[in-house]
Amino acid sequence: MYAKVDHEVLEFLTGLFGKDRVLLDPDLLEMYAHDEVPGLKARPEVVVRATTVQQISKVMKFANEKRIPVTPRGAGYGLSGGAVPVCGGIVLSLEKMDRILEIDKKNLMITVEPGVITSKIHEAVEREGLFYPPDPASLDSCSIGGNVAECAGGPRAVKYGVTKDYVCGLEAVLPSGQVIQLGGKLVKNVTGYDLIGLLIGSEGTLAIITKIILRLIPLPRVTIDLLVAFNEFQGAADTVSAIIKRQILPTSIEFMEQDSLLACEKYLKKELPLREAAAFLLIKLDGNRKEDVEALCETVGEVCFEHDAIDVLVADDRPTQEKLWEARRAIIEALKERSPVNHMEDIVVPRARINDFLREIKKLQERYEYPIICFGHSGDGNVHVNILKEDYPEDKWKEIIPKISGEIFDIALALGGQITGEHGVGATRSKYLEKAVGPKILKLFRGIKQLFDPNNILNPGKILPD
Repeated sequence: MYAKVDHEVLEFLTGLFGKDRVLLDPDLLEMYAHDEVPGLKARPEVVVRATTVQQISKVMKFANEKRIPVTPRGAGYGLSGGAVPVCGGIVLSLEKMDRILEIDKKNLMITVEPGVITSKIHEAVEREGLFYPPDPASLDSCSIGGNVAECAGGPRAVKYGVTKDYVCGLEAVLPSGQVIQLGGKLVKNVTGYDLIGLLIGSEGTLAIITKIILRLIPLPRVTIDLLVAFNEFQGAADTVSAIIKRQILPTSIEFMEQDSLLACEKYLKKELPLREAAAFLLIKLDGNRKEDVEALCETVGEVCFEHDAIDVLVADDRPTQEKLWEARRAIIEALKERSPVNHMEDIVVPRARINDFLREIKKLQERYEYPIICFGHSGDGNVHVNILKEDYPEDKWKEIIPKISGEIFDIALALGGQITGEHGVGATRSKYLEKAVGPKILKLFRGIKQLFDPNNILNPGKILPD
């Protein structure tokens, strides 16, 4: 179906990118053969590092004519295999397109290239008293282009929304090589179909994003964090519902169970607060007036104790807040240390059904006898379900994981949820897509892909099942 990368292709790429930005060394290719999904690997035939939209346009036009698959890649921190070149061909890296082009304080907009690390955007705009809210867990490593491609979320999504809520304009290259401009520094825009919304979360299967205009908001002046401990998760779940019912919208409401906290203790090599509790909520509140945020804090604390919280720790200064968030930020790495081979699913359910979901997961754990550790975003119903291999045999692991994943998806769908909240479908969940959306929607998805990419050269093997 696809052409191979031969001498003619390499000559073209070297002439376009220069010898230093065309990678063929096996050790370097290995670096681009995987993302953060354990066990998923496919080596590209060649890697090119783009620096301009013109280069991307020319390589896509050439690859489309030759029928060579192209896998766009940002920082490689995805959790669904979206940047893994499962069909070989060319990996087109955007990591060198890493400039912040403009911070427009008059329009409250920032224009960036796709390779900018997300935390660099946070730092740059906060120096100007501005705020870009989306904060994926890997914000110190992931790139904004990857965030847009996956529609990344993060803890602050409960109050401020996710990446799609801040993208106002895009420059992108189609598989044909055509460069398109969408939107701009516009707060409102309903001119035709929402193609920006279509490209956000499309996981690099429809176009390659080369420039992004993001909306900013004023930076909140005051933040307070609370770490709340419970003897059982039911109390934590009831607390989240009660807070929302009081019409209080915290910046974030994260949850952890004791197993995840203890794994973080071992990873961080330190004892963490309230370690004897069964479940935890990490709640962030923000605003512009100290007395208003303190009043919210008082009310939230009262709600927590009304629903059987056993303790509430309050942090109103940056160093103490960082200590409270240290464990939450370290969970993924801590679980990797406990079990280098593990499998994560990224479920979303109505937030009032999280406890129902976790109850069913406990039943799965008992039935399959594998450790299953959950954590995530209580405020928006997003649960990260981690199945740990530990010392179980490899053949049994490979046989059992598809069964457990299938049952996890069935539980989520039965509760009115979906199979992924923020990590994407990618290569790891595509075979479950029809179950999740139904055959009619899947047919529409295929039609959209065909319209944008009739030769199926752009990030093939992702989202849509074979």
